[in-house]
Amino acid sequence: MRRLVPLAALLLSACGLHPLYSGGSTGRVGSTLGQIEVAPIPGQSGYLVSNAVRDQLGAATGGTPLYRLEIKLDDKIIGLGVRRNDTVTRERRTLRARYQLIDLSNGTVLLDGSAGSDAGIDVVGSEYATIAGENTALERLSTIVAGQIVSRIALYTERTARQATQQPDR
Repeated sequence: MRRLVPLAALLLSACGLHPLYSGGSTGRVGSTLGQIEVAPIPGQSGYLVSNAVRDQLGAATGGTPLYRLEIKLDDKIIGLGVRRNDTVTRERRTLRARYQLIDLSNGTVLLDGSAGSDAGIDVVGSEYATIAGENTALERLSTIVAGQIVSRIALYTERTARQATQQPDR
């Protein structure tokens, strides 16, 4: 087993992997993420997604933001399982986001993408419990979608910075 550890370290170093967030908040990806403002998103799902995105982007250290992130959400709940008396026994909550990263200096859309996730919800006899389950699912989905958006922006930032310095992608 001890012989495999150096071999694994050697193989991983040769694969070309490198840390995306090297340098922390002062690195090129971290500093760019800190310069993004999130445009307001209407509704409860918008509130949750915008807060989750802001949390994952990190706060800028003052100053004027260089980029704006605009997000449009589609939040749906559909019934799946139906009993003989036409009551729903299972629901699926789907949260989809269409987002654009905009350069504020010239209004250019730098990144246009989508993210989404879904969750299953059991419909139980208590209406309160069902609503609580739907809200909990929305909170989870908001965090997942925000993570997808921020990860995509971080990857875009790293690739663009690498192309600007003309370092080959490993």
